[in-house]
Amino acid sequence: MLGKLTWQAIPFDQPIPLIAGSVVILVVLAVIAWIIVKGHLPYLWHEWITSVDHKRIGVMYILLGLVMLLRGFIDAIMMRSQQALAFHAAGYLPPEHYDQVFSAHGTIMIFFAAMPLMIGLMNFAVPLQLGVRDVAFPTLNSTSFWLTATGALLINISLVVGEFARTGWLPYPPLSELRYSPGVGVDYYLWALQISGVGTLLTGINFVTTILKIRAPGMSYLRMPMFCWTALAANLLIIAAFPVLTATLAMLILDRYAGFHFFTNSAGGNMMMFINLIWAWGHPEVYILVLPAFGVFSEVISTFSGKPLFGYRSMVVATLFICLVSFTVWLHHFFTMGAGGNVNAVFGIATSIIAVGTGVKIYNWLFTMYGGRIRFTTPMLWSVGFLVTFVIGGMTGVLLAVPPADFQLHNSLFLVAHFHNVIIGGVLFAAFAGITYWFPKAFGFRLHEGWGKAAFWFTIAGFYITFVPLYAAGLLGMTRRLQHYDVAAWRPWVLMAGIGIVVFICATGCQVMQFVVSIRRRERLRDLTGDPWDGRSLEWATPSPPPAFNFAVLPNVQGEEPYWQIKRRAIESQQLSAEPEYQPIEIPRNSPIGFITAFFATVTGFALIWHIWWLVGVGIAAAYAVFVWFAWRDIEEYEIPAEEVARVDRARRRARENWLAAHAQDGEAA
Repeated sequence: MLGKLTWQAIPFDQPIPLIAGSVVILVVLAVIAWIIVKGHLPYLWHEWITSVDHKRIGVMYILLGLVMLLRGFIDAIMMRSQQALAFHAAGYLPPEHYDQVFSAHGTIMIFFAAMPLMIGLMNFAVPLQLGVRDVAFPTLNSTSFWLTATGALLINISLVVGEFARTGWLPYPPLSELRYSPGVGVDYYLWALQISGVGTLLTGINFVTTILKIRAPGMSYLRMPMFCWTALAANLLIIAAFPVLTATLAMLILDRYAGFHFFTNSAGGNMMMFINLIWAWGHPEVYILVLPAFGVFSEVISTFSGKPLFGYRSMVVATLFICLVSFTVWLHHFFTMGAGGNVNAVFGIATSIIAVGTGVKIYNWLFTMYGGRIRFTTPMLWSVGFLVTFVIGGMTGVLLAVPPADFQLHNSLFLVAHFHNVIIGGVLFAAFAGITYWFPKAFGFRLHEGWGKAAFWFTIAGFYITFVPLYAAGLLGMTRRLQHYDVAAWRPWVLMAGIGIVVFICATGCQVMQFVVSIRRRERLRDLTGDPWDGRSLEWATPSPPPAFNFAVLPNVQGEEPYWQIKRRAIESQQLSAEPEYQPIEIPRNSPIGFITAFFATVTGFALIWHIWWLVGVGIAAAYAVFVWFAWRDIEEYEIPAEEVARVDRARRRARENWLAAHAQDGEAA
């Protein structure tokens, strides 16, 4: 009746996962009970869970990413503390649990922390920057988010029901084949990523369509903000790369479930084919994460330098160059496979060449700052910290692109330090910069600068204290994923990395306090104008937070920085443009389709993991029924009356008139 699911799936004999899982379950139940008792459930259902508004979906993506970032960070604390205690000792994590911890850490951080954070920022900002009212397919956007949340939920269920994979964040055969991983850990991995991968692919289709087909009047490609260009490149990579991931994992599923032998060497398969395919997806995935991060830094550096982005067209070319070349470098992940000197040389050269595109961007950001009136706000600090940190990570990456060097450093902690150098210094710093930058636009009040700067300094100190020692340990020969070790020369570096994790914990506390203090002091931090940073792109032309329809009248774009030009004209003439003629606006209705789809995907995924075949049938049948119902519904949109549009926009205009008057008085005083 319940397939492989028995009481033995609950880890009663392992206190750490049992206690951790129990605490998480109690916290979730307490939050749900509080929501119900306080009467917030109808509001959450109607305004958030069923919302198809790109801004709210973006906020939910970011919230999911932050929660999973904390979850993955707990795994990192466990790994570093285990190694600090495991010199000539067993430590406190048994090998099978330690293997699950590092596998879960990588999987969660890449797929369910970094990806949702970047997709969330794209969801929130791109339609506003394009001057449009929503993405191309709003309901599909909601479905994409909830499918991603399904994958995250399945991985967290593995904490208390069954086990997670012990294969690393990429499940290389033969270790992931049924013979060597007979439990459900690899199955949790496969179905969580298959379901969330479908959501990510739908996101890619949605944003490519939006950016190519839906833009404000007059916004040509070379008038789009740089964040829109990097979002376009990242989503083109999603469309090209994620089907490769889906097909690769599908073949491994067939190996495990149906006795196929795609990757079974002893039965005519080839396990190296899996590694080839997974990295044909995996290296573009790095740029799927980093390209939107580059876009965030472009917006932040331009705004807080008070200048247009230097070399805009060269930045566009560099972005598309990285997008294309990222598909020609995957083999550098396994130079030691034995492909031969010629093949290794080609991929080593390609890997070195792709650094040219990033170099162009680094110089353009530096030239943007040069001669500018730089304001070192929290987003700008994250950006400057990125410039230093990412250059170091990039140089170590070019070193690893040299096959002879890679032969020595392959599978060492040097590689781990390089990867974290790039992902933390690039993606995580960009996420914090973007969240701080666009937070007042989303919620109507700024985040606290003091706590934000404290979080930055603790984070950058924690990063260097943690990962620079890992470079040294890697050069001394320390390999990845060691549950214990006996080499005395490695111990000082491992202990120093453990101290760095303590500093990271302080940084996390500051991040939490930043949100808590900001919410408590939100009236003092209120953004009244919609433009708290003296911004340059169209999102700052809307109120904070923007209305459901974003723009009362779609802007007519006439230059590369349309909002900056509008603002300069208003300051010079000391008056706003004439009030437009307001029209009713149609926007899509909220829909529960995404949430319902995710519910049945969760049920079906869990049933597939545990071989509960009747429940698989029920889940698929119910999902099909919902699909038919959705396809035949006739309620598409609702109309916001012109009077309501006028009321919202006139309030925005009054705030801008007050700002204009204050700006004129400041100019006279000066």
